[in-house]
Amino acid sequence: MGFSSVAAARKFRRTARIFFCAAGALGWLVAAFAQSASSEKPATDSSAPQTQATSAGKTVPSPGAPVSAANNADIPQSKISSEQGEELFRSVDEILKFASRDTALPIKSTVKRQLVDRDGVTAFVQKHLAEDDDAQRLRRSELVLKKFGLLPRDFNLQNFLIVLLREQVAGYYDPQTKTVNLLDWIDPEQQKPVLAHELTHALQDQAFGLERYLKAGGDLGGRTGEPTVADIENDEASAAHQAVVEGQAMVVLLDYELAPTGQTVVNSPQIVDALKAWMVTGTADSVEFRNAPLYIREALTFPYRYGLDFEAELLTKAGKDKAYSEVFRKGPRTTREIMQPDTYLAGEVIPPLPLPNLQHDFAAYDKFDVGAVGEFDVAILVDQYAGVEVSKRLYPHWRGGFYYAARPKGDPTAPLGLLYVSRWSDAERAAEFASVYARGLEQRYRHVHDTSPDAGTAQPADYAVQTLNGEHSWLTEEGPIFMDVRGDMVLVTESLDQTTTEQIERELLSSRPSAVK
Repeated sequence: MGFSSVAAARKFRRTARIFFCAAGALGWLVAAFAQSASSEKPATDSSAPQTQATSAGKTVPSPGAPVSAANNADIPQSKISSEQGEELFRSVDEILKFASRDTALPIKSTVKRQLVDRDGVTAFVQKHLAEDDDAQRLRRSELVLKKFGLLPRDFNLQNFLIVLLREQVAGYYDPQTKTVNLLDWIDPEQQKPVLAHELTHALQDQAFGLERYLKAGGDLGGRTGEPTVADIENDEASAAHQAVVEGQAMVVLLDYELAPTGQTVVNSPQIVDALKAWMVTGTADSVEFRNAPLYIREALTFPYRYGLDFEAELLTKAGKDKAYSEVFRKGPRTTREIMQPDTYLAGEVIPPLPLPNLQHDFAAYDKFDVGAVGEFDVAILVDQYAGVEVSKRLYPHWRGGFYYAARPKGDPTAPLGLLYVSRWSDAERAAEFASVYARGLEQRYRHVHDTSPDAGTAQPADYAVQTLNGEHSWLTEEGPIFMDVRGDMVLVTESLDQTTTEQIERELLSSRPSAVK
């Protein structure tokens, strides 16, 4: 979204970008897979228990639990030898050459390298999360995610990230210092596939400027001016660019591991499918990841899973230059293009959504956060409230969305107010999404009382999804919720006063048909 950097949010996923860029997240997962990919071992046992686990007789902290000395004591502190460290350093240049051949991205300079320990990784992540801009962004992301019901109200996102990274990271490239950071507690052979991944980031950085590309959407949530259509579109672009960066690196990682067998991502698509299965379930010892909320698991793996698919599709249909260089010169702008590469290859352009006069309409409120709600975001919303099959059926019909979060002036303790607008391919799909969203209210609030007038329809669809049209309202412990479904648009307000809601409704929906016939 636009929900995009942990991923949650410059909004929803904004937090994710801190996570990915800061520490090469999921290196632990791709490294584990890489060890087995070339030897054709089975992906993973999806039936493995996903309840709380223990390690060496000690309790593993639950997702979002505070970081403590006890947590750290559970982690083995063995170190690689100086000879192994030297071997690892020597391999950097060799693997960099492989990545350059595989991507056709030139080597413009040597890549600095250093060994870091677990404390160094933790300090690096904590530093980035503690910086004023990132810390504020993380807090906004967390609260908006909770408002949408995508995080439990008691979940601590920052603590979750720190614990996960300390336990699981397997190497990372820092674009600020132009340094690849290698880990002093992991065997060199296990780190080499991760090196192929991270050194691809170094090549991307040398050729195009990695931080500039990843920040293509800017920091919408931190701007003081009113958002524009372009701002919200750019918000989705940052998530799409992140998927390009990680998808390219995933291809190189797999090609590096498969090279001795003569296989590649292009000629061995079954390898891609197996890796995606690993990403969904996690490895047996990735307890923090496996027990995380659905949105967090999906957001963390989105740029890797869907980015890998996107890049494989471009390599197969358009060739290496399109897959590696052209996507930096003219990259995808939405998560829809990443999830459905044919829309990118076809040059699909989705018309921008109309915006209300936010400065006027929210005169009684202080802006808290704003951003796009992309196809990926609605896919997770529908998955969480109606299941994966309904999600797969519905999310390709997304055609735009944004949210605006605010608090009443002078009352920082008031519930967060929310405006959410989404557009769909047709009126029927809009009505289906509205029904799913309404059903999710029971999971998000303790008390939900339907106060709707006798308007609209509710009819079973042929695949067990109901439709919801017209105006509907509910009363919750955080105030009123209003929904208006007209034509291909769905408008929702939560915890906003009636005057504000009615003004927004008139601006955005007055010219649209009232219901599906």
